[in-house]
Amino acid sequence: MTEMTAPAALAGIRVLDLSRVLAGPWSTQILADLGADVVKIEPVGGDKTRKLRGSGAGYFVTYNRNKRSLACDISTPEGQALIKRLVAKCHVFVENFKVGDMARYGLDYDQLRAINPALIYCSITGFGQTGPYRDRAGYDYAVQGMGGLMSVTGERDDLGGGPQKVGVAVADLFTGMYATVAILAALRHAERTGEGQHIDMALLDVATSIMANQALNYLTTGTPPGMMGNAHPNLAPYAVFDCADGWIILATGNDAQYRRLCTLLGLPDMAEAPEFATNAQRIANRVEMTRRLTQATRRFAKLALLAACEAEGVPAGPINDLKAVFDDPQVIARGLQIAPNGIPGVRSPMSFSDADLSIGRTAPRLGQDDAS
Repeated sequence: MTEMTAPAALAGIRVLDLSRVLAGPWSTQILADLGADVVKIEPVGGDKTRKLRGSGAGYFVTYNRNKRSLACDISTPEGQALIKRLVAKCHVFVENFKVGDMARYGLDYDQLRAINPALIYCSITGFGQTGPYRDRAGYDYAVQGMGGLMSVTGERDDLGGGPQKVGVAVADLFTGMYATVAILAALRHAERTGEGQHIDMALLDVATSIMANQALNYLTTGTPPGMMGNAHPNLAPYAVFDCADGWIILATGNDAQYRRLCTLLGLPDMAEAPEFATNAQRIANRVEMTRRLTQATRRFAKLALLAACEAEGVPAGPINDLKAVFDDPQVIARGLQIAPNGIPGVRSPMSFSDADLSIGRTAPRLGQDDAS
């Protein structure tokens, strides 16, 4: 990593982070990477992700880079008084307790706003501060199901499929990112007006929102989309295809790319066939098209077919495991693997022309900043 040559974008912004586990810490880590001074308030026993073992052992380090740690029991008057002293000096406050918990501790938005009227107070919960589910605990896995994501993730039932969750906690991660966007917008508002505000982030809201085109497919037709495996509901061919030694992704986005794909596969008849001439016709005849294309792709080795697609301007890509990802020359060139203080990590995927990220510190030890 090169030395920092420009100030980080959020230098001077102070964040008090009372969130635990994933969605909140992901948001505050983004703010920290952008240069904010983030103080993570942990219970005396620490964030529970510190105690995870096995495949979960990296959770705390993954989501708490560049933060300071202060151990504090907010259920006590002394702990509450400490939080209020810190709030007076902070720009942002992030919490993900159940609805009503912060009011019991005297740390809800109304009480903290009285101390700091410009405070940006972000609450992250499973279902939000309003609605019939407001008192429920929310977890990524359940929300992936409730928000519709699992209804379109997995192979078709007639192919032995069934609903599948995504391999990372996308409801939590997207909620963290949306929370960061909301916090930055609220900071801009506070700069103009001097007034803070309460941000209400809910995992279910986010999970529903990120259904994007699939949601619109339903809203415009009245028919819920289903599981299609690796196929795309609105584009074809846009899927995983067999090769002689594995699989690759073919992702044609228009008719010209489809015709070039057929040519390089030695299928000139399919390039001109009227039943495959347009995207709509290819979707209508997807099964037969896929069968015939697959017969051709199976004659190629993965690397050979990828090279042919690149030469002909046909969008395609490999299916990498994480070793292949971090060995990829593009990933290496972009500096995505980092090791602050010798601890491996992944760089925030933001690059600026006139600012630097602040990624010099790994996750803190519990309470390491209690005396600061």
